[in-house]
Amino acid sequence: MLWGVTADSGRSADGAEPELQLVLCALDEPLAAAWQEIADGRAGLTLHRGSVLDLRVDAVVSPANSYGWMRGGIDAVYACAFPEVEEQVRSAVLAYHGGELPVGEALLVPTGAPNPIWLISAPTMREPGERLPVDTVHPYLAARAVLRLWASGVLENGTPVHQVVRTVAMPGLGTGIGGAAPELCARQVAAAWDEVFAHVDQL
Repeated sequence: MLWGVTADSGRSADGAEPELQLVLCALDEPLAAAWQEIADGRAGLTLHRGSVLDLRVDAVVSPANSYGWMRGGIDAVYACAFPEVEEQVRSAVLAYHGGELPVGEALLVPTGAPNPIWLISAPTMREPGERLPVDTVHPYLAARAVLRLWASGVLENGTPVHQVVRTVAMPGLGTGIGGAAPELCARQVAAAWDEVFAHVDQL
């Protein structure tokens, strides 16, 4: 489990990160097209047309709610595939955030499965089932939280997250139950990627 890393955490002191791969996943063509547009020209971003669970990656992103309930959308898929993960998320939210993980923060928990080993919970909404406004910035806040945790988070044993998590699969953020437009989501994920990684020389 991860300790104390939020969307406001900084980069590691040496400013260097290993080569990381973010796989942008889409089951429908509008999201796939939006992902492809931002992946083109950005090293480290790739598109997968299909389920997050098709892939062999180190971690998957859960665009959850602030309370860690995993009963709808992709979170329900995760909860079915990884029966222990909802309890892991809710326990971590309670232990580290007093029961509510704000939008703009993220945490890492084990899935209890060999693939993927980790799940990154990054809320895109406070309440389960919440519809996001058309001008929402929650996809950006969630993506930035994921990427900052990935780049500079530290496990309880002191190991940097990026040493154990080299590949991450990300579904649409807020594009399902939240109703965010695929193009808006993709633009905001790209902005978060550029903010966190554009000036970092990846090894």
